[in-house]
Amino acid sequence: MPQASPIANTPEPPYWAVIFTSLQTEDLDGYDSAAGHMIELAAGMPGFLGYEAAQEGVGITISYWSDLDSIAAWKRDSEHLAAQGNGRARWYRRYTTRIARVERDYTFERAETAAP
Repeated sequence: MPQASPIANTPEPPYWAVIFTSLQTEDLDGYDSAAGHMIELAAGMPGFLGYEAAQEGVGITISYWSDLDSIAAWKRDSEHLAAQGNGRARWYRRYTTRIARVERDYTFERAETAAP
């Protein structure tokens, strides 16, 4: 299930981030549906912590995971493998996946003030 906030609420580090950056093709038929399904599918996987995504020219999706074994299981998931195949065949001109360990994180959130 997709999260309510566009910024993931992650636990205390350390945890892992999978950073997927992409350039899309013009053929995006079925992309939005597949992307939504992948988020729902990932959210049900053991070790999934949340995600963040933005698309403005370059697409960036970051998924957060508790451990490397969970990331490897996600990469091997049969529906995810099928979506990866569609991505290479139709939706992406280029993409890069990076896996990084998050050692520290910092959060700022402005307090809401009541209108006078």
